[in-house]
Amino acid sequence: MALGAYHYIRQSWKKPTREMLQERLIAWREGNSVVRVDKPLRLDRARSLGYKAKTGIIVLRVRIKRGGRKRTRHKHGRKSRKQHIRKILKMNYRWVAELRAANSYNNLEVLNSYLLAKDGKYYFYEIIMIDPTKPEILNDPNLAWISSSTNKNRAHRGLTSAGKKSRGLRSKSPNQKVRPSLRSWSRMGK
Repeated sequence: MALGAYHYIRQSWKKPTREMLQERLIAWREGNSVVRVDKPLRLDRARSLGYKAKTGIIVLRVRIKRGGRKRTRHKHGRKSRKQHIRKILKMNYRWVAELRAANSYNNLEVLNSYLLAKDGKYYFYEIIMIDPTKPEILNDPNLAWISSSTNKNRAHRGLTSAGKKSRGLRSKSPNQKVRPSLRSWSRMGK
């Protein structure tokens, strides 16, 4: 059985070699945090998430700093809640990357995203963005849904795949107490 090109691209990205990424990572670190790229680097992953090489679809590479957010120490008095310097995010980094891409290109909608690479300091993601006003998108039966008014600002409302995962909407297990929200679960317990 003959295997297609996407199979070999997928295999090479499962364990990328140092030679494959090192020069790219050096160049990406020196560049801007949100960069528009001509075509996706992981073509197999982009195609599986809905990317097509047509007008109205662009790909952005977003750089996110790794590690927890830091908070300043308190000045006076014993305030034990404020003594830790790490702040745990309730959003995953892929969702943060989608939000930054949506803020940079506010006339486009986020379709999906995936991890590209990481080093000691940064995560790098590729974000697939769609212009919902283009006729090529409106006439495509697989992508026309994104132009409806219910899908405006998907990334900001947590409707992308990364947003739904971070909000705990992947499973309906009663043991996972993040659905529908942390505040509503604490209200129901009282």
